[in-house]
Amino acid sequence: MRRLALSIALAVSALALADCGLADSRTPLPLPGFLRAKPADPPPLARAPDVGKMVHEKLDSVFTAQSNPQNVRVSEAHPELRGRGWTACVKAELTSANGKPLGEETYRISIDDDVIIDRQRALPEDGCDTQSYRPI
Repeated sequence: MRRLALSIALAVSALALADCGLADSRTPLPLPGFLRAKPADPPPLARAPDVGKMVHEKLDSVFTAQSNPQNVRVSEAHPELRGRGWTACVKAELTSANGKPLGEETYRISIDDDVIIDRQRALPEDGCDTQSYRPI
C-alpha cells in the first residue's frame, strides 16, 4: 500500500512539473537547481556596424547641412544596453545657421540593422567623453 501511495505521489509531482515545462525560477516550490529550467541565452549579437562608413554615407542623418560639419570623427560601436542595436558617438566642428562657429559637438547615435535610427546630443552618462575616435 505504501508503494502505491509513493508511486501516485511521484506521478502527480511529475505531471505538475510536466504541465509547466520544468520548474523555473518563478516556481513557488523549493526545487533543487537541476530541476529548474535554464534561462534562455540572449540572441547572438550581429557583427558591429562600420560606423565611419555609415556616418560618411548618411552625414545628414546626424548633422544638418546648414551646420557644415567639419573634422567629423566616430567612435567604435557598442552593443545597446537596453535593446538589440548598437550605439556609437560622433564628434564634429559645427557652425550656426548665421555662420558663427559653434565649436565641437558630440552626438550619440543609435544603430539598428546598419541604419542610423536616432541621434541625440551626448550626455555625460553616455560615456562619449571616454571613447577614442577616428576620422571618417
